[in-house]
Amino acid sequence: MENQQKFSNSKEVIAFLAQTFPKCFSLEGEAKPLKIGIFQELSERLKEDERISKTLLRASLRHYTNSWRYLHSVKQGSFRIDLDGNQGDAIEQEHADHALKQLNESKAKVAEKRKQANATKPAEKKSYKVKAEKSSQTQFKGTKVAKHKQTKQPPPEKLTESNLVVGTEVTVKVGKSPLPATITDISKDEVHVQLQTGMIVKVQADNLRLARPKR
Repeated sequence: MENQQKFSNSKEVIAFLAQTFPKCFSLEGEAKPLKIGIFQELSERLKEDERISKTLLRASLRHYTNSWRYLHSVKQGSFRIDLDGNQGDAIEQEHADHALKQLNESKAKVAEKRKQANATKPAEKKSYKVKAEKSSQTQFKGTKVAKHKQTKQPPPEKLTESNLVVGTEVTVKVGKSPLPATITDISKDEVHVQLQTGMIVKVQADNLRLARPKR
């Protein structure tokens, strides 16, 4: 263990847990509800592994269990499992209701952010179009209508060390246009961001731009 580098973020820890305990943790597909007290069990099983601290382990578990994929798995009819995949207690109605509430609240926040983002630019375009039409109606036929000059906005700023932190709102180019996102995790070579759809993607820091402040 002495020559192995310590884990630096939740992504690395969750990947390690999925590899070490594949019957309990997973990186994709349907997740499985974890037994109550799984942190203590993990701490005991990994006490000789110096690559991961208890603080990072706890934060990684919180990240894993707050994901939409995991919250969707906590429902009636499901059973909790231990590190070896052994079936334990059934999901109680109270826990299922709480998970569903968390899931709905998280989705509602994402939907609201998407709604606000989509409402801003169309409103500006519509206002400009109406003004242009009114202006053209006041001109005589054959007279060239002067085009309104749109104020050019400065190009989006690249991220610096001071704002390359978890929680910073950014834009990331996915496909043809940049999409708003929030930084959720940072490692040495890549940055993880969560889109407003809830999807988490990994990108290079150079491909991110600082989101423009909302008016």
